[in-house]
Amino acid sequence: MDMEQVTMQLIVNSGDAKSKAIEAIDSAKSGDFGGADALLKEAGEALSKAHGYQTDIIQEEAGGNVPQMTILMAHAQDHLMNAITVLDLSREFVDLYKKIFTK
Repeated sequence: MDMEQVTMQLIVNSGDAKSKAIEAIDSAKSGDFGGADALLKEAGEALSKAHGYQTDIIQEEAGGNVPQMTILMAHAQDHLMNAITVLDLSREFVDLYKKIFTK
């Protein structure tokens, strides 16, 4: 897979992770905790895939194949960092909604 394809996979999987994490909050907000937990799991799996693509890029650079830094690559890294943040916060929101609904 060439660097552009790896970068696009990083964007796609990061975007999927972020979307699933936001959906999990919506599910928890409506009291569907089983759905929220399933969506958080899917988000985590997508994030793991994205992180795998990032690792591929890092390994290439560590091996002496320094990829050209492009706007697309910066965009991909931005997507990954946002997905990580949103997933972390989504887990907290789901836990919070669980506490609210059980009281």
